[in-house]
Amino acid sequence: MRKTHNSQPSLTYPWLDLDHAQELKALSDLLDEHPKILDLVLQDLSPGILLRSATQPAKGACGMTAEQVFRALLLKQMKGFSYRELHFHLADSQTYRTFCRLGFADKLPSYPALCRNIKHLRAETLEAINRVLLESARDRGIEKGSTVRVDCTVVESNIHPPADSQQLWDCIRVLTRLMGRVQDCLPAGTFVFSNRKKRAKRRCREISTTDNKQIRRKAYQDLLLVTKEVSAMARQARELLDSQGVVQSLLDVVRQEALSLELRHYLELTDRVFDQAYRRVIRGESIPASEKIVSIFEEHTDVIRKDRRDTYYGHKICLTAGKSSMILDCRILDGNPADVTLALESVARQVEIYDRSPRQAVFDGGFASKENLQEIKALGPRDVVFTKGRFLKISDMAKSTWVYRNLRRFRAGIEGCISFLKRVFGLQRCTWRSLPSFKAYVWSSIVACNCLLMARAALQ
Repeated sequence: MRKTHNSQPSLTYPWLDLDHAQELKALSDLLDEHPKILDLVLQDLSPGILLRSATQPAKGACGMTAEQVFRALLLKQMKGFSYRELHFHLADSQTYRTFCRLGFADKLPSYPALCRNIKHLRAETLEAINRVLLESARDRGIEKGSTVRVDCTVVESNIHPPADSQQLWDCIRVLTRLMGRVQDCLPAGTFVFSNRKKRAKRRCREISTTDNKQIRRKAYQDLLLVTKEVSAMARQARELLDSQGVVQSLLDVVRQEALSLELRHYLELTDRVFDQAYRRVIRGESIPASEKIVSIFEEHTDVIRKDRRDTYYGHKICLTAGKSSMILDCRILDGNPADVTLALESVARQVEIYDRSPRQAVFDGGFASKENLQEIKALGPRDVVFTKGRFLKISDMAKSTWVYRNLRRFRAGIEGCISFLKRVFGLQRCTWRSLPSFKAYVWSSIVACNCLLMARAALQ
């Protein structure tokens, strides 16, 4: 049965007298002071553990403890390791093994085990952990949440540039691979399909390399025809699988059902990509960003147009930071809502987190409006400053011009916080797949950042 931590860990290496090792030691001491964090992690790693503990208190393999999983997550995000790199450094570095509570005689978890355990942590759990850290930071005097600054940025999804031809090629090769698996499940000769991958790849290459509009249009027409043919064969494969699947065991039933669902999922995405490409290329229509699909692998990805010049593919997030540069709150948004619609809720969430309103709040000019100023001040903040007033008077926003200028300078610091998150903690691009994992990745970067800032504050 999984544990929160080892009550009597095996011998570990001593901490080295180096700056990085001392930071990890301070962070380790910080985590030891908050056992509630491990309880939250354990609930994700062992669903229903409270129900099972009464009837089966000692059943199952132990696996990694909650403490080891959470510390491995922090180490991965702080250093930007892949799972293979994390596995190597845990084997190679005595400091990292000590931080993750792995004794010199303990068996090192494999990189797939590290991946499985870390990916169990949900965004809601990491957000709850962040609030535990904020409460500790308030008690230590590191961050009181009295002055906050708010800004938005974009976290990119891990996808290639979303050309229609490339997406059609993705659909064809994925459906072809799934049809091959269906063919293996059915009796020999029951289902035979034609492989159109070579033809589709040629058309895709023609589209990407030619500048001639007529040649490109003709290549698109052929690529759309191939996509339609492959889609029809995949539908036939799914019907045969559902009606004539060879069932030898319960495991075969589960595998065939999963394959059928996967085929259905990608067939629906193929229809959307086909319709999008046909409307845009053949009919010459302009498709709104809200209707576009930019990846069949990360279909949750939004098209974010920033400053009317740069286009990003991912999700917009709204961050709230304090004087200590700790991230007090984060919202992962759907679509690309205007900044002006986000200001009031950002302050309202601070009231929820701290049970009181911040004394001062400062925003970029994109958040500014008279309604926002009035509604935010009604929540309790004394000074509510927008860097570009948009017909707002300084006397209405702050009690003096001196306060207004200081808060404007203070707001600029959140750009550094965002840069720190993206450069050090991997918030530039999410490498985890699916929307729940995207949210968990964002929160894991924020939690790792706040932990490191609190550890550095403890060393000062």
